[in-house]
Amino acid sequence: MLAEPFGVYVHLPFCAHKCDFCAFATYEGRDALIAPYVAGCRTELDRAAAAGELPAATSVYLGGGTPSRLSAAQLTSLVGAVDRAAGAEVNVECHPEDVDADFLAELRASGVTRLSLGVQSTRAHVLRALDRRGTPDTVLAAAELVAAAGFSTWSVDLIFGASGESDDDWAATLDDVLGLASPPPHLSTYALGVEPGTPLAADAARHPDPDAQARRYRLADERLGAAGYRWEEISNWAKPGHECRHNHLYWEQGPYRGIGSGAHSHRAGRRWWNVRTPERYLAQVTAGASPVAGEEVLDDEQRAAEALSLSLRTPAGVPEAALADAPELAGLVERRAGRAVLTVRGRLVADELTLRLGVAAEGASILR
Repeated sequence: MLAEPFGVYVHLPFCAHKCDFCAFATYEGRDALIAPYVAGCRTELDRAAAAGELPAATSVYLGGGTPSRLSAAQLTSLVGAVDRAAGAEVNVECHPEDVDADFLAELRASGVTRLSLGVQSTRAHVLRALDRRGTPDTVLAAAELVAAAGFSTWSVDLIFGASGESDDDWAATLDDVLGLASPPPHLSTYALGVEPGTPLAADAARHPDPDAQARRYRLADERLGAAGYRWEEISNWAKPGHECRHNHLYWEQGPYRGIGSGAHSHRAGRRWWNVRTPERYLAQVTAGASPVAGEEVLDDEQRAAEALSLSLRTPAGVPEAALADAPELAGLVERRAGRAVLTVRGRLVADELTLRLGVAAEGASILR
C-alpha cells in the first residue's frame, strides 16, 4: 500500500552570487553559516519528528538558494535525517558551476533520486543579462554530467524574457537542451518576472516585453509537445512518468513541512513559515525556541477557491460549472469531459483569469 503523500522541503539560502531578479530568501557572502545552519536544520527535523509531526516523506526537496553550494556530505546528511517512505522522491537543486561527477555520484549514493539543474539559458549574453554565473559551455557540460550520472529522473530550469534576448536566442536554448545526447525528461520554463525590491525592478530598461514572452511561451509549448513532453503545469512539462511529485503537493494542497529559514509548511488549510534570515533562524533553534514567524488558516470556502485556482493552472482544469460560458472566455478555455481547461492562450493570462473571473468556490458562476 502506498504511503499517504507528505513532503519535506529544506531551504538552503546560500548563494555564491544572488541574481538581481531574485526575491527569494537567499543570501550571498554567508558561507561561514553553512555548517551551523545544516546542524540547525537537523535539529529542527529531529524536534519535529519527536513531536510526531513528520510522517514518512514521499518526497523530499532541497531547494534554495543554491543547495549545491553545500558539500555533498552536508547535503547527504540532511537527506539522511529525513524518514522516507519506500520509493520516495528526493530532489536537490544544483547550479551548473557546482556539478562534477564525484559530487553527483555521492548524491546518488545517498538516496537522491532527482536533480533540478538551473540552466536558465545557453546564450552567453542572456546569462549575463540574467546576472547568472557560468557560461554556455559549463551549463551544457553540467547537463551532460547529470544525464550520465544515473539518476532516475532530472529536470532543467529555463528562463525567457531577459533583456537582449531574441526569439532566436530562446529557440537556440530550447534546441541546445532538447539536442543533448540524453535530454532532461522534465523541463521548467519560467517567464522572467519583475519582483518589487530587486535590482531588476529598479531598472525599467531591462524589464521584459510581455508580447515577446508570450511568443516564447508558445514556442516552448510547441517544441516540447513535439518532443514528447506533456504540459504538467503552466511552467512545467514532463515526459510520462517524470512528473515532479513534490511539486504536485503544492499544486494539490497536499501536506508538507518546511525546514530552515524562510521555509513554509502546510497541513489541512493551515500555513506557517519560519523566520526569514539564517542568522535569526539559528538564534531561535539554538535557544530551543520555535523558528516559526507567522501563520494563516484558510476556512473551507477559501480552501475550495484556492483549490480551483491551482487546478486551473494544470491540465486537470476545473469543473465546467466553475467558469460560466462567457464570451470573454472564447479561445482561453476549452471544455472537455465536464472540465474547463486552459488553452495555450489561456495559460498566458492565467493569473488575470483567476483574479478577473474569480473562479467560484462552489463552481456556480463567474464572480465580478
